[in-house]
Amino acid sequence: MAFDLAILGSKLFRYREQFQATVDDVAAGTGIPVETLVAYEKGSREPTGDHILILADFYKCDYKFFVSNEKLAPFEQTETLFRKHGEALVSSDRWAIQEFLFLCECEEFLLENLPVLNRTPFAFNKHGTHYKKHGWAAAKALRLHLGFQTNEVRLDVFRDFRLIGLHVFRRELANSKISGLFVRHPTAGPCLLINFSEDIYRQRFTAAHEAGHAILDDGSDMNVSFSNWDKGNLSEIRANAFASRFLMPPEFLQGIPEPKVWSTQKVLEWASQLKVSTTALAIALKDAGLIADAMVTELRSVAVPADAKVDAELPDSLSPKSRSRKLDMLKRGLSSFYVDLCFRAYREDVISAGRLAEMLLVSPHEVHSVAELYGEGLAHGD
Repeated sequence: MAFDLAILGSKLFRYREQFQATVDDVAAGTGIPVETLVAYEKGSREPTGDHILILADFYKCDYKFFVSNEKLAPFEQTETLFRKHGEALVSSDRWAIQEFLFLCECEEFLLENLPVLNRTPFAFNKHGTHYKKHGWAAAKALRLHLGFQTNEVRLDVFRDFRLIGLHVFRRELANSKISGLFVRHPTAGPCLLINFSEDIYRQRFTAAHEAGHAILDDGSDMNVSFSNWDKGNLSEIRANAFASRFLMPPEFLQGIPEPKVWSTQKVLEWASQLKVSTTALAIALKDAGLIADAMVTELRSVAVPADAKVDAELPDSLSPKSRSRKLDMLKRGLSSFYVDLCFRAYREDVISAGRLAEMLLVSPHEVHSVAELYGEGLAHGD
């Protein structure tokens, strides 16, 4: 292999350091002896082709990066991200983010090769210096771009954002204070990660919030949103304004009867219909000029019961066993949309069974159980 061993060693060392892993950790995960890994990182030994593939799979990256002499790492974005938010991102969350970006790259490849979505990129030009108005105007423009009626509310926001070229994945993070993050990936494009640890209503709002960052923060390649955010951060205010107007357009809210005199039951009914928290609904009603500050406090004191919030990917019709297995997959970022896309690619010979397993983050023998869960089949011998 004609590549610089010193550059390769640096790449391997940076990857390992980035994820706070020891050489022993990598050895346990790859089966490559510690002394061999140390030699690779020092640049004193040329790796075998198999070891390159194994290490690329372990770090969830393209093996071509390891065998090139490019010094600029494609993981510099995560390196910067981890450096900036090092205290907030424990090792497990760093691995979760790396797998999320791997899934985004896979999804981009699949969508380029399969006619599943008619994606129409959306761009918004900001005018003036009022950040909140930027968010409101962008939400209105995107709704128009997607063909919404002015007072229409659609509930599958994840699909809405995929239609404009955003990659949206939900993934459980250890740090419950992180709501989500946005990364403008050099290969996959804009990617949104939503913390699956939050309830489904909050996840929907977070998806819209991170989409706001992707659309409006054109000078930024990444952003991490925390549940306890700096109320003086104009970028966060703008993303919140976008999310609110996209999910709850004022034209719809204007048609709601008498919110000023709502009972507790009415608050719960409308929040459940819109699939938003009562806090988000209260703020949207106030911004639309429909209630006063005192009513905002009153509405926010009511909470939609957790058992009333149904995740469309975990319907009650699932058996307890299937529900548990799908829940585990969702926690790793494997949405029904993405899994279905992977199996369609396999059926149409776009990817092999081995590549299917890699894209589903499972071993080759585990892919059979995933196929069974989703009512799919594998070719004889796979």
